[in-house]
Amino acid sequence: MAATLARLRVPLGFGCGIVVLWLARPTGATIAAGGAIACAGEALRVWAAGHLRKSREVTASGPYRWLAHPLYVGSSVMGAGLAIASASIPVAVLVAVYLTATLVAAVRTEEAALMSRFGDSYDRYKRAGQVDERRRFSYAQAIANREHRAVVGLAGALALLALKAAV
Repeated sequence: MAATLARLRVPLGFGCGIVVLWLARPTGATIAAGGAIACAGEALRVWAAGHLRKSREVTASGPYRWLAHPLYVGSSVMGAGLAIASASIPVAVLVAVYLTATLVAAVRTEEAALMSRFGDSYDRYKRAGQVDERRRFSYAQAIANREHRAVVGLAGALALLALKAAV
């Protein structure tokens, strides 16, 4: 069940996005405040993506030194920002339910896969954040991890909210 939910989080996100846009009651002020928060979440995601080499190693540089799942933390901050930008309690509830369900499933699935693939190295990281690694941030790596898609998605979401606020 968790693996299926984790796999479906992107298409489910698009479906939730349509409902969010319908329920949203944005204003210029809520878009500015929520947009700033959402951009901070995306900045964390870009930073994490610039350090991550998916499925090839246990990453412990950049934000991974302090957070086990900085991409998901960034997504949660983005979701909170978009909920604020939407100025709607039902949107906030929908965002919270969606993020809780899908990200918990993704974390469980991902951690099982990492433990299976990297064993002791991942266990050491989980216990103490210790993996011998010093890597600099790389925009090329962030792009290789397709983080530019999330940037475009966030910009599109904020633009749609701004359009709705103007109508």
